[in-house]
Amino acid sequence: MSTVVIGKSGQLATELSSLTGSDTLFLGRDDIDITAAESISSTLDALNISNVINAAAYTAVDKAESDETACRAVNELAVRNLAEYCKSRNLFMVHVSTDYVFSGSKGSPYLVDDLIAPQGVYGASKADGESILLKLLPQSSCIIRTSWVYSARGNNFVKTMLRLMREKPELSVIDDQIGSPTWAHGLAKACLYAANTRLDGVYHWTDEGVASWFDFATAIQRLAIEKGMLKYAIPIKPIPSSEFPTPAKRPHYSVLDKSLTRLNFKEVGLKHWESQLNKMLDELHQQVQKKEQS
Repeated sequence: MSTVVIGKSGQLATELSSLTGSDTLFLGRDDIDITAAESISSTLDALNISNVINAAAYTAVDKAESDETACRAVNELAVRNLAEYCKSRNLFMVHVSTDYVFSGSKGSPYLVDDLIAPQGVYGASKADGESILLKLLPQSSCIIRTSWVYSARGNNFVKTMLRLMREKPELSVIDDQIGSPTWAHGLAKACLYAANTRLDGVYHWTDEGVASWFDFATAIQRLAIEKGMLKYAIPIKPIPSSEFPTPAKRPHYSVLDKSLTRLNFKEVGLKHWESQLNKMLDELHQQVQKKEQS
């Protein structure tokens, strides 16, 4: 094996599995306990690897506010354990982080070295995980921050919207949180490229373009109707975040600057979020059709 992916069933890991072959091994919770250093050592020492891609994360943003210990175990302690192991074995590590490390109050795209100022437990745990990794593996790691990730598998905003658009007579969607949707397939390509080329540093990977959740929802409905995935359109009402309070604060503007990404990930290539959404919906539609025919 040359690469081990930590994570097996998540959106990113699933997309990574569609892009890799027998030289990549996927380890889930039943295979390895990344919160225990001894489990990492005993499991990974039995393998012949050169890279580790950490696709595991605690991502329940609201639940994290009342479940900080569990959140930090995965997003902070596990990152330390993996980084220490990689350092001791001269391995390269790719780690995925989030736009939630920023406050969202800047008002313009965040540069990779902008001030870290998370608003909640989830963002703080990811920020601390980044700090640990950069301290332990400054030249042998790649941190890729991303946002608004979705895919044809798992639970995500796109699939939730499609379900609600079939079930509800109308929807209300927040329009004052601005970011960039990201198809997990493209993110997976970026992670593999970083691992295979040992591209160190901190980078931002999202699809091109900017949207609010309202913009995203309206695009989902429009494209789904064009593809025959929805029979008809329903009204979608834009609302402010104040009308939909949550335990954790969300950044109002978390667009990530990708200047360094465009320079260093040229072979992967960034694409606009609407074109990526279009491809993902084609994939999802094909999956549904196959199930119906079987």
